[in-house]
Amino acid sequence: MSFYHPDRSLPRRFGLIQASFLQSEGLPFAEVLSEAQIQQAFADEGVDFAQEEDEIYTPPLTLWGFLSQVLHKGEQRSCMAAVSRILVLLVVLGREPCAKNTGAYCRARAKLPEKVIERLAVDVARGCEAQVPRGWLWHQRHVKMVDGTTCSMPDTEENRAVYPQPSSQKEGLGFPLIRLVVALSLATAMLCSAAMGPYSGKETGEMALLREVLDQFAPGDILLADRYFCSFFMIALLLNGKCDFVTRLHQRRKTDFSRAERLGKGDHLVVWKRPEKPDWMDDAMYEQMPLTLTLRQVEVQVHQPGFRTESLVVVTTLLNAKKYRREEIADLYRRRWQVELDIEAIKITLGMDVLRCQKPEMVRKEIWTCLLAYNLIRKTMLQAA
Repeated sequence: MSFYHPDRSLPRRFGLIQASFLQSEGLPFAEVLSEAQIQQAFADEGVDFAQEEDEIYTPPLTLWGFLSQVLHKGEQRSCMAAVSRILVLLVVLGREPCAKNTGAYCRARAKLPEKVIERLAVDVARGCEAQVPRGWLWHQRHVKMVDGTTCSMPDTEENRAVYPQPSSQKEGLGFPLIRLVVALSLATAMLCSAAMGPYSGKETGEMALLREVLDQFAPGDILLADRYFCSFFMIALLLNGKCDFVTRLHQRRKTDFSRAERLGKGDHLVVWKRPEKPDWMDDAMYEQMPLTLTLRQVEVQVHQPGFRTESLVVVTTLLNAKKYRREEIADLYRRRWQVELDIEAIKITLGMDVLRCQKPEMVRKEIWTCLLAYNLIRKTMLQAA
């Protein structure tokens, strides 16, 4: 099994864990993310502040305050509410209380490096991934599910300059959008990596964002993705990194089994030829790309509750039909829709669909704080399991 066993109560359990952190008297996630871990992450990046005795907002306290914000909704998500929670906590601990205004907290929050928050989120996921039972893996291999999404943010001049509104929106009537591509573990349901960029413009699509994080996948990993990511060069890059790929055949590529090698019913080996060089690739890289790729195409029936049964073709680099049976490939692809549920949990439950920060650098930190909170909730659920 994996953490994605067919348990329809998982969304409810996620909400219950989140609620338990909201009701706790202490700092959120202190039991699953220690002060020492946070201090070490900041030290490794050469970041330190609040060294004077009268400075209250240390890196751990500031990050915990930020985490408390993304757990809440509405006015309780504000900086003022976060300062109020920190003030109560300091009084309970018998420490010098902080000022009631948000100035010092906001300045400290701005000092939190995006890279450190990202590192903490990814490290939490990697630590749990390394400890999962072997029975939770697929053929003893780690599967990463990839998908894209978008988030909106306040319509400020700074945000618009980096993350413009989509061209489909009339000027002054929409909001800036940021595009994300995320990879989540099939075994733990935790976020393993993410890339973000503007919604529109040159090299801002989901494919380009995925290329930015390919080096974060380990040899032997299997990437599971929708047909948007199905391309000759993406598959070639993954194979070069010793990763495998399972994806749906892109709608523009025609299925022709007349020249294919038949492995069984609805199961064939096909050969793809290298297409012309894309604009994003230089000549040297293009010359290193293989002239052909031998791939496996599997016919799959997908049954989703509330939807009609759909017939589709899955493309994979897992060529050994004896080791990876057609039915197993089909079942693996059917699990892909789980990533959409998890993205929904992050965006809706943790309020990442509509961000609050007024500047682009803080928007990215807010996103990574949401992703860190999501992973910490998932870690708590794993420990309970």
